[in-house]
Amino acid sequence: MIEKNVKTDFSAIVSEPVIGEGSFVHPLAAVIGHVVIGKNVMVAPTACVRGDEGQPLHVGDDSNVQDGVVIHALETELDGKPVEKNLMEVNGKKYAVYVGNRVSLAHQVQIHGPAVVMDDTFVGMKVLVFKSFVGKNCVIEPGVILMGVKIADGRYVPAGSVVKSQADADALPVVTADYPFKDLNKGVLHVNKALAKGYLSQAK
Repeated sequence: MIEKNVKTDFSAIVSEPVIGEGSFVHPLAAVIGHVVIGKNVMVAPTACVRGDEGQPLHVGDDSNVQDGVVIHALETELDGKPVEKNLMEVNGKKYAVYVGNRVSLAHQVQIHGPAVVMDDTFVGMKVLVFKSFVGKNCVIEPGVILMGVKIADGRYVPAGSVVKSQADADALPVVTADYPFKDLNKGVLHVNKALAKGYLSQAK
């Protein structure tokens, strides 16, 4: 389902999602409101990308939004004025949620804005990212909670960790050549791009 948001006191403009070339939104997924989805993105069944409160929501090229993923955000406007604390800046533009290029959001991930996940990062099953910024080339292992922190490029977060102080975030281990999940994202990206292409060709 791809549909417009509704007009409210925290959303004065009605927007329709923009879906890039080569991207597939499964009929059992929901993409609503001020959402930009890049090229070659797979949005799997039961995923929900809901840009009817905080906005805009951005998902970059070659990324994937797997089953049960929720992308949503706190309100970014009230009575026509921006709520700056609920926006994050990437490359000079402000977003409620920004997901970069070649990012995998595995099953049941929640990216709740204000939040950013930068390029080439893998976010494992049942992770919550809230009021946080995740750098490039990171691995967030399954079951992690990130609240109010910034994760530097090239770090990994061990499964089940709760990271809510910047000191803990700064102490996270670096992805090294012998880290077992360092190449996990590449395979996941390959599979999901192929699925998007296949489903699109079937739909024609």
